[in-house]
Amino acid sequence: MSSQDEPFQAAAPDPAASSADDGMTWWYRWLCRIAGVIGGMSCAFAGLWNCVTINPLNIAAGVWMMLNAFVLFLCEAPFCCQFIEFANAVSARADKLRPWQKAAFYCGMAVFPVMLSLTLTTLFGNAIAFATGVLYGLSALGKKGDAISYARIHQQQKQMDEEKLTGALEGQA
Repeated sequence: MSSQDEPFQAAAPDPAASSADDGMTWWYRWLCRIAGVIGGMSCAFAGLWNCVTINPLNIAAGVWMMLNAFVLFLCEAPFCCQFIEFANAVSARADKLRPWQKAAFYCGMAVFPVMLSLTLTTLFGNAIAFATGVLYGLSALGKKGDAISYARIHQQQKQMDEEKLTGALEGQA
């Protein structure tokens, strides 16, 4: 390995370690990343369009949306920001965050410009960025259980209820 490859190896996240931590499948992780990139593009275009006005709140919301786009690109697709020195380090740190933390961060980032200036441009521009946060939030809920374990739990609860009922009836007699 050359000395030029060492910074990239140190900044690159270990996919096995991160997938074991959050329980996301590889295809769901890519779905979240693609949604983040598309959300960043929609924020950037809508933010630029929102800045073409004389209303100061619209300009502030547009600038915030472009900042959202930059953060989404930095966290989800650092290869888009390859000429920024700290891009890989920020992406590696963002990959270490738990899914619920990413969900809260992305949804909060997307809601702020809408609260600042409620227009169709800010709503539609931030919708996909907010959806990225929702996808991460859904992954934080965990996997859905299988039918066999649910049936087993239901059967155990039914037996416990019957035992309580028979115990109460025997106690009355």
